[in-house]
Amino acid sequence: MLPASRMHWILLASGATLLATVPLFAGVYYIELASTALIAGMLALSLQLLVGCTGLVSLGHAAFYGIAAYSVYFVTPESGGLSILLTLPVAMAAAAGAALLVGALSLRTRGFFFLMVTLAFGQMVFFLFHDTKIGGGTDGAFLARPTLSVLGWSLPLTRRQIPMAVYYVNLALLIAMYLGLAWLMRSLFGSVLTGIRVNEHRMRALGYDTTRYKLAAFVIAGALAGVAGHMWSMHRGFVNPELASWHRSAEALLMILLGGLGSLHGPILGALAFVGLGEAAQLITERKLLVEGLVILAVVLVMPKGLAGLRLPAFMRLPEARDGVAFEADQYESRKNPGGPGFGD
Repeated sequence: MLPASRMHWILLASGATLLATVPLFAGVYYIELASTALIAGMLALSLQLLVGCTGLVSLGHAAFYGIAAYSVYFVTPESGGLSILLTLPVAMAAAAGAALLVGALSLRTRGFFFLMVTLAFGQMVFFLFHDTKIGGGTDGAFLARPTLSVLGWSLPLTRRQIPMAVYYVNLALLIAMYLGLAWLMRSLFGSVLTGIRVNEHRMRALGYDTTRYKLAAFVIAGALAGVAGHMWSMHRGFVNPELASWHRSAEALLMILLGGLGSLHGPILGALAFVGLGEAAQLITERKLLVEGLVILAVVLVMPKGLAGLRLPAFMRLPEARDGVAFEADQYESRKNPGGPGFGD
């Protein structure tokens, strides 16, 4: 799930630096489009903790995304927006609490049944906002966006600077989320999740309470989806029931498949590509979904490992490849001739 070499880390850092330069040359429209892609990347990355890391495929993940966005609406007074230092923890707590409840019930099932139970819970949340007057009903509701303020002091921003500031907050949160999950996957907790994905019965035989580990992963993923939902409300200043629909969860799964199921940075690449593809498809034809479907199908067939599975150029990977081959050769030689030179080193 993590970069395999120092060169991969350098490429990821270069990509983050490139994203940081977008507001320097792009117009307001494309800055807001890039913010949408970063929020989508946060949602897909949070789902990757379940799908790619733990082997749990959920179609109700957008429910936590929507709950977080609506929680910002519920706590924000009509007089003006609250500080992000208040609204962000509230959104994460609301999403994590919902994930704890849903996970405690849905993790009693496995495989296809788990998929359907999460879908059912997601649809319940969708219809709660869609068929009632909570949060404006089917029409949704506008809200005062959270502000970048601390103890009454607000960052002075013009109307044109606000999209740029929101973009950098999104980028900072996405980077922090990625680094946090990278640290998590290097820990014992991450190793257990990987073991559960590979062979849950063996992990249970080793003495690990796999249900608790899966529930913890489910809650963490829900809280991270809450970060994305909060930033959507801050980015758009509007909430509606579609945020919690199963289509949003399906889009996140598509981003994971497009970017790569076997890496943490795959969902981010997939989100950037998915949003960019949608924008390009609108410029080409009115049949946007047809173009998106054909491209995604081609990527899945041609690149089974997704965009993250593309190999580095030869000049970037040959030295490391030679080291790896030499190491394998040494191992083979020591097994073939255990009494030869180097035995016991």
